[in-house]
Amino acid sequence: MSIDGWKRLLVLGGIGSGRSEFALSLLQDQASVRRVAAEEFSADPSELAQLLRRARADETLLVEGLDAWVRVLLDPAHQPADDRATVAELAGAVGDCAARVVLVAPEAGLGAAPAELVERAFADALGTTNRTVADACDAVVLVIAGQPSWLKVPQPATGDAPAGFPAAARPGARPGGTGAGASGVTGAGAPAVASVGIPSQPRQAPAAVPVAAAAPTLVSAPVADLDAAEVDFAPGMDLPMPDDTTGPQAVARLAYLDLAGTGFGDLSRLISFAAATQATPVPAAWDRVRVLLVQGEHDGGLAAGHQPQETARRLGQATDGTGALGQLAAAAGADLQVVSAPPAAPIEFRPALDEATVEAALRTGWELARQAAADGVRLLVLAAVGTGTDGAAAAVLAATAGTEPPMALARVVGPGGRVDDTAWIRRCTAVRDALHRSRYAGRSAREVLAELGGGDIAVATGVLLSAAAHRLPVLLDGPVGIAAGMVSRDLGSQARHWCLLVDDGGHPGVRVAAEVLGLTPLMRLGLDLGEGANALAALPMLRSALALAAALPPHPQPAATDAADEPAESDGTGEDTEPAGAEPEFAEPAPQGPGPATTQPQTEPESGVGQSAGRTG
Repeated sequence: MSIDGWKRLLVLGGIGSGRSEFALSLLQDQASVRRVAAEEFSADPSELAQLLRRARADETLLVEGLDAWVRVLLDPAHQPADDRATVAELAGAVGDCAARVVLVAPEAGLGAAPAELVERAFADALGTTNRTVADACDAVVLVIAGQPSWLKVPQPATGDAPAGFPAAARPGARPGGTGAGASGVTGAGAPAVASVGIPSQPRQAPAAVPVAAAAPTLVSAPVADLDAAEVDFAPGMDLPMPDDTTGPQAVARLAYLDLAGTGFGDLSRLISFAAATQATPVPAAWDRVRVLLVQGEHDGGLAAGHQPQETARRLGQATDGTGALGQLAAAAGADLQVVSAPPAAPIEFRPALDEATVEAALRTGWELARQAAADGVRLLVLAAVGTGTDGAAAAVLAATAGTEPPMALARVVGPGGRVDDTAWIRRCTAVRDALHRSRYAGRSAREVLAELGGGDIAVATGVLLSAAAHRLPVLLDGPVGIAAGMVSRDLGSQARHWCLLVDDGGHPGVRVAAEVLGLTPLMRLGLDLGEGANALAALPMLRSALALAAALPPHPQPAATDAADEPAESDGTGEDTEPAGAEPEFAEPAPQGPGPATTQPQTEPESGVGQSAGRTG
């Protein structure tokens, strides 16, 4: 599987991912390959850089075991050497190497954060080494289950991808991008490296999608070691509520706008929600949107009817802009961030996750939303993809809402629209057996996630809790997000007030949980484009409504002479009241974007509007 167009390549992957086999497959057409074990340089780690600088142009080097090289570098025998300088020296040697070189290393961010201080320091050092070496390479690939995901490909002068590389997977495809190797969101139109993505064959974007937005902006996954370390995921989390005054003020203001019709209809609930979460009666249309695509895998009966390689195909479509989620994200100018959740065991036989993995997944979700707030994102769209996600969500809903599995599971529809009733029955049976197996287990949030939910719902739960803490609204529209809403309710009941359910998609489980959470769908279009894509399809209308409500002037008042002829009305107190039809004055506090949480009144108003700030936990 030799691919031309690169000279320096970094191959990453987890344990047993097939990264070494893939690296060898790229070199199968080379006459001779010099294999170098990085751990050989235990006497002096800097000798690896010297070897690379001495390599000739006609040589091909395969350097394996960068993790072992990092352990050698951290050995006390080499301290107090400047390990960062040694890593920088290695990266410089990679960049200057005259030979074709392939480096193989494990990806440091695929597992949970180690509990031991020494192992955590090693994981940090390996991550730093991988990032530094990746910047020096002209191609980087992540191998998952033997499947390559090209994170960085060569940038030829013509702008076309080299032969063998999917063009849509090339970072820096948008005008103004920083090119491959960027990390994080560096500004408008500056795409960064995707954390996960399975490229498919290049396909031309439909004419309806602008060429410059043919693929969504990709951002890298975070490392959950910042403020998440200080969070206690326990019932009674102290989370802020949206503003409880600006929502009603925004709705009242709509009555005085200069409209030819009777108003915004059900979209007034949207304006109330935006006003409460932005703390202003004149909310702005969401200008910075990030889609968090959580990939989860569930084994056993929950996976019945799932097509092989379907998750990889959907991920590839999302990241290269050929699927519904990717195209809609690109058209909306939204960032796309992919995070792989820990895989879950068959819940009919044993718990989905252990407690430590649940904790790590919650913290990862917390950090995803925290990073989004730090990047200036104004709205999150929670998306999900994976095997068995619908069944896992149904199990969580059955445990938290008391519904029966058949009432929470949607029909299984295969290729060509074929309904697979046998697969649906197997999924129902797996959920029923899992509930029976765990009947003596507790039903706290953590226990539900560990016994039934799995990694994707745990990550999504962390996202919702963190979004509330950082005053960041979230659009929901599918079973994983709504199941996370049910779990987050038991940890921080305020979190649901920062969520807006765009459409229930006709999904029975979503309908059940939405009723329990008090999340009335904003629309009832019956959309079923995939979790996350439904919300993105409605996003242009939501933005238009907010922009229109903010920009319209008030309706002109009657002429002053007419008003002067009318006697002032009295309210019986001896004081005159304003003439009927006069527009009230609204206090407009400065909008509060995502940022440090501040204390807001958490009182229940006499009447709420939809999902606005009026409700308490």
